[in-house]
Amino acid sequence: MKPPVLLLIDYQKGFAFIAARVHRNNIEAEARALALLTFWREMGWPVIHVRHDSQEPQSPFRPGQIGNEPMVFAADLEGEAVVRKSVNSAFIGTDLAERLDTLGRPDVVVAGATTDHCVSTTVRMGANLGYAMTLIEDACFTFDREAPNGTVVPADMVHAAHVASLNGEFARVTTAAELMRELEARAEQ
Repeated sequence: MKPPVLLLIDYQKGFAFIAARVHRNNIEAEARALALLTFWREMGWPVIHVRHDSQEPQSPFRPGQIGNEPMVFAADLEGEAVVRKSVNSAFIGTDLAERLDTLGRPDVVVAGATTDHCVSTTVRMGANLGYAMTLIEDACFTFDREAPNGTVVPADMVHAAHVASLNGEFARVTTAAELMRELEARAEQ
């Protein structure tokens, strides 16, 4: 079995600044992502960390700001790749596709933030480029969003709508626990 790649998208400290002002969903997302990361490291499988380098002057995700730093659990270890992007897709302006091609175009397992922005955009583009994408929906999160008419759409609804639109069309959607059980059983065969 060719080992899948774990793609961790934008687990960065800047989201704490946003969460202080705006409601987010799935408070357990980071714990589930840590479980995946630990599993991948124990298996010796490739991990790619994606970090957002905002070009916006006031963004907490700007390089040099504390918000640009990875969340503690998501700090890369020696040998783990870090891809830096400045747009929503981890494929644009980066060498992500080349890295995946060098690894033999493995299945790509995605977790990260936010579900409706960088995660969704990366999953869609990865699928359109021909990669087999798996979305770990319970290791992703997002925030309440304001519609053009001023209506606030709750984070849980935003998350659910984006997961539903990706499911089957752009990615296989599953949970962290289910995927780890499946991969563990497959590795034992």
